[in-house]
Amino acid sequence: MAMGTRKDKEQQEELWVPHQALPKGASHPFYQRLNQLLDEGRFDEFVERRCQQFYAAKRGRPSLAPGVYFRLLLIGYFEGFDSERGIAWRAQDSLALRRFLRVGLEESPPDHSTISRTRRLIDVETHQEVFSWALRLLAEKGLLKGQTLGIDATTLEANAALRTIVRRDTGEGYQDFLKRLAQESGIATPTREQLARLDRKRERKGSNEDWEHPHDPDARITKMKDGRTHLAHKVEHAVDLQSGAVVAVNLAAADAGDTKTVAQTIAEAGEQIATVAGEPKSEGVNPEGPEEVVMDKGYHSNEVLAELAEWQVRTYCSEPDRGRRRWEGKADEQAAVYANRRRIRGERGKKLLRQRGEKVERSFAHLYETGGMRRVHLRRHSNILKRLLVHVAAFNLGLVMRQKWGRGTPRGQQGYRLNLFLALLRVLYSLWALNLASEGSEERFEPNFGSPERSSDLFFAAAQKAISATGS
Repeated sequence: MAMGTRKDKEQQEELWVPHQALPKGASHPFYQRLNQLLDEGRFDEFVERRCQQFYAAKRGRPSLAPGVYFRLLLIGYFEGFDSERGIAWRAQDSLALRRFLRVGLEESPPDHSTISRTRRLIDVETHQEVFSWALRLLAEKGLLKGQTLGIDATTLEANAALRTIVRRDTGEGYQDFLKRLAQESGIATPTREQLARLDRKRERKGSNEDWEHPHDPDARITKMKDGRTHLAHKVEHAVDLQSGAVVAVNLAAADAGDTKTVAQTIAEAGEQIATVAGEPKSEGVNPEGPEEVVMDKGYHSNEVLAELAEWQVRTYCSEPDRGRRRWEGKADEQAAVYANRRRIRGERGKKLLRQRGEKVERSFAHLYETGGMRRVHLRRHSNILKRLLVHVAAFNLGLVMRQKWGRGTPRGQQGYRLNLFLALLRVLYSLWALNLASEGSEERFEPNFGSPERSSDLFFAAAQKAISATGS
């Protein structure tokens, strides 16, 4: 075989190419089934009705269809891209994603600026309705109960740098502020080492009451999960512990305490569950909202437990060791705390606390680690929440995909050929065992899974005997 060169492949392209001559890109089985799921639920018709108010009545410049826009955000979750530039690049590069978006080979996928402009065009409430649409689909498939919820929060790194923060009162930059302090202390021309030493000794140097970012005032100085100090946002999940579906997402300032945000998260979850329960096909969803809430010890406070008891919601909240407490004039708080303590010491309470750690942390891992949103590339809560709502809706759609086809992400399809091959080998082994049993043979095949080499040899031996025994 002669070696070809790149120079030999150069040729003048035809100016006009008939549509029938264009090659068809291979479609990814996961995205093909996801499109099938969206078409069954009339997703495009739903979002087009909701987004009609944001588009001009007469035809103007070419626009991005709402169905394509929301599919692009779904790709961000399933492919693990954190930025709109990355989503646009992946859609341009992949033939399978072109088929998912229904973009022909002669067309160009949307640019990142078009995605950004469409996001600014459509309001947060419409993104919230898309999230609710995914919840209704979960309820129709029997994957949403809404009776027992797990609550937890995590931090997302903001698209802002600490070195660019300014003082809230004067607008002075951080380095200029340190230089002024050094000059006031008697250092006329301070060096970087002297500024660092001065900053290290200063108290309350990272106070959110004194400092803010000029372009993202919603970001707050906080300590991340890995110990770094960074500007960040706080996101809180309410997860259905029976199915693992996320029923509510609350985005708040990173310095807001858990006890300050949990009430809003539970209220949003109750509203979502009540709305879904009102649909005709949503059987099994609790119409009265959540009856039980499971939380870690960061949410434990007298006010939170008493308020949830007033809402007739049972709490299973881990209690920190606070020593002996005084309850004079706090009869309601005492009753709520003691009832919660009694519940978490029971077997069911311990089981629910273990499930909370499993189901809620799993949603964080899928959405922010493999899903690519641990660091956000948008600023201000309204913009971040738009992306976050569709991101979580994609996670919930993955639960439906896993129920129907056994794979909830495109990566889950990677090993399906090997799994299918091993399943066929097991079938052949069963046929061979049945054949031996019908002949009254005493021979038995017991696979040794101690080593992969030995197991594969035995499987292949079983396959050969099964083929010879069945005559196929």
